[in-house]
Order: sequence, then C-alpha cells, then structure tokens
Amino acid sequence: MAVDVVMPKMGESIMEGTILTWHKKPGDKVERDETILEISTDKVDTEVPSPESGTITEILYNEGDVVGVGNVIARIDTGNGSVSSTTHQTSDEPKPIAEGQKQEQATQKQVQENNPDDTPVESPSQEKAKSQSGRFYSPLVLNIAKAEGISMAELENITGTGSEGRVTKKDILAFVSNRSIAPVKPESKPIPTEPKKIITPAKKEVSLPRYEVDYNEEGLSVLEFDNIRQKMAEHMVASMSISPHVNCIAECDLTTVDKIRKEMNKDFESKEGFKISYMPFIAEATIKALKDFPLVNSVIDDSAVPFKAIMRNRINLGMAVAMDNGGLIVPVIHDSDGMNLVGLARSINDLAKRARVKKLSLDEIQGGTFTISNYGVFGNIMGTMVINQPQVAILGIGAVKKRPTVLETTEGDFVVIKPMLYLTLSFDHRLIDGALGGQFIMRIVHYLENFTV
Repeated sequence: MAVDVVMPKMGESIMEGTILTWHKKPGDKVERDETILEISTDKVDTEVPSPESGTITEILYNEGDVVGVGNVIARIDTGNGSVSSTTHQTSDEPKPIAEGQKQEQATQKQVQENNPDDTPVESPSQEKAKSQSGRFYSPLVLNIAKAEGISMAELENITGTGSEGRVTKKDILAFVSNRSIAPVKPESKPIPTEPKKIITPAKKEVSLPRYEVDYNEEGLSVLEFDNIRQKMAEHMVASMSISPHVNCIAECDLTTVDKIRKEMNKDFESKEGFKISYMPFIAEATIKALKDFPLVNSVIDDSAVPFKAIMRNRINLGMAVAMDNGGLIVPVIHDSDGMNLVGLARSINDLAKRARVKKLSLDEIQGGTFTISNYGVFGNIMGTMVINQPQVAILGIGAVKKRPTVLETTEGDFVVIKPMLYLTLSFDHRLIDGALGGQFIMRIVHYLENFTV
C-alpha cells in the first residue's frame, strides 16, 4: 500500500512550513512513528514522524522548500500492494509543482487583499502563457514583482530554489534586495530611486525607504535569516505598527525574596535537580498583579468599531527564551495562576531547557496572555521590550545587583547594601494608560518586597 506523507497542520493560523532536514531518502526503511524529516513554521520547529512502517519511495520536496499545509511531501510503500485512499490512483500523478500550484491558488484571495490598487492578479495559467519559457510563477510572486516594478524578463532571470526551480517568495525578495548587482536583460526597467511600498505582516501598507546593499563592497559578511529569525522579525515589525508602545520602570528591593530563595536552596536542588532562581518569585508576583488588574491580561479586538478589550479569566504566562543559535521563542505556562511557587519553578526550568533544543510542542508556544522577558540573564540592568501580539503588555526583568540604598528608620537614615532589581513594563497605550501601567508595575514591586511563602 502506498501511503502519503503530508505537510501537517500545526495550528489554525499556520498555512505553510519549511522543510529543514530530511532524515530519510528514497529506498530507506522506516518504522511507524520514526522521524523522517524536520520542518519549521512561524511558531515552532518540529519533527514529522512516519505514519506507517515501510520503504520511502518518493521525496517530493527539497530541504529549504516552503510547502503548503496538506501537500504531499513524500510517499511510503508499506508492501502489501494496495493503494491508500489518500493517494492519487491515476497513472498521471501530479508533479510536486502541481501540488504547489494548488497551495498558491488557495492563497489567491489573500494576495488580492494585499494588492494595493485592487487590480486582479492573473492566474498562474494565464501568466504561464505569457512566459516565454513556460515557467510557473505563483500569484504571490507576481504580486511582489508588480509592486517592485520587476519585468517578466527579470523574473525569468531569477534562479528559483523551489520545487523544479520554481521562484519562491524568498527568491524574489532576495532579488529585490540585491537588485543593484543582479544580472538583468537590457529591456528591464530602471531601478526606482524613490521609496517603494512594501506590505507589512499586519497587511497594512507603509512607505519606507529601501536600503539597497552593494554586495560587491569589500569587508562584508552576510548572515541569511533562518525561518525562526525571519518570523520573529516580521512579528516585531507588526507589533510596532499595531501598538503605540509606552514604557515605565520601577526599582525593587529583593532582600526578602533573596532570603527566602537562599533558605529554599539548601535542599531544593537535591529534591528537584536544579536551583530555584528569582524568576519563579517574579512570576508569582506578576500573576497576583494580573489578578488585581485584569485589563493588563486582555486582548484588543481592533476589528470592532469601536474597539473592544477582551479580558481573559485564565493567566497563561509566556517566558521569552533566547535560542542557542539565535532568535527568540516564548514558551507558555498555561493556567499559571493555579500553580504554587515550586510548580512555577518546575515549569520555567522545563520549558526553558526544551525551548533551547527545539523540543516544544505547538501547544506550548500558543495561547499566552502576558509575557515576561528576562534580559537580565545577560547582565543587563534595564531595557525596553516589544509587545508580544496580541497581548497588551510585556514585563522586562533586569539583572539583580547589590547597590547602596537609603534605609529610613526612626533613628535616622542609613546607607545599606541591598539586592536591587529594575523592572520595565512596555504596554499598549491604546488600552493601558500611564496610571494603570504605573499601578500594575508597582503592585508587582509590592508583592516582591513583601513576599511570603
């Protein structure tokens, strides 16, 4: 029986994935649930297991290809001679590019929404007829070419990295960036010198000057964004365009927390296998403050007129983690308001460890309602963050440092050494004003400075 391996659907908003690594090749034996490839989406990198035991007969896409959800990416022969109901039963099975065309056609509606002048984009078959080489171009690629003033002659000169040499979104964007030195035919249009319109991940058009790199310049080294870094960049740009960011900073005395933490660590590591850090204490104080100020634990429905704030009765705490190979991911502690200090410590330690080795499931990085970013782990004492959409605020944690502070007593003021911490809150000013933001962060300070177990 022939069994199709398809690009899995990893979430409602995820429509494609990038093939990172094939662990098997045609002719290799594979066991059921054995990993056959790794894929990357804009949410998580994950392994794809084999649906059945058998022999890999076909691999339809290469490493680096972007494939639509539901597309067949490989086939397995289980050896009993029948055909799976999920496979094509005709002798003229579509080529991989035909599968890609189906996905591109499915995105036609989205492409037209992004078309700045509402001019219908021609279908792939129509555009193919115009191409002298008969080469296929997806609606998305054609739309980008139109927006950037790229002629058909230039399109046909672009080296495609997709299936069967297809030009992908990545290829055409790379061409745009490198256009000043890319080989073009004489009839190609001159490079515009004025700012061009680009489409942001939020599907809103903005006019920005485009910096054109001269790749022939001496002393340059180039780092190509991997999938996670690219998606992170798009997410951050979208967040800054959606939310007007405001920041406030508070100083916190961790003397009480430090005393409790040191006492707990006398036997905590022998029981749990790791030392308890400051983060579980900060997480618990933050959860208490979110209960006091539920508006900070909400999301804005900006599709409604007027806008609506949707407050959540569950607190799913996101903890930003820096990846070992660069980039950032935010695993989520679901229903964190139901955990005690030790439970939070276990979850934070577990998620952080698995995040760094890309072993998180999709559920573990979705559904966050509020995020904490611990930039203090690198020694930084203060910073500002970009809000993790669609949340309305994010808390930044600086490094804990011993500093001289003034202690006021009835007998006078004294200078003492205390473990001090700067907290930074970045919030969406569409919903949270300065008063609410200031009260919220000071409530966290209150709970930390008066911490009880």
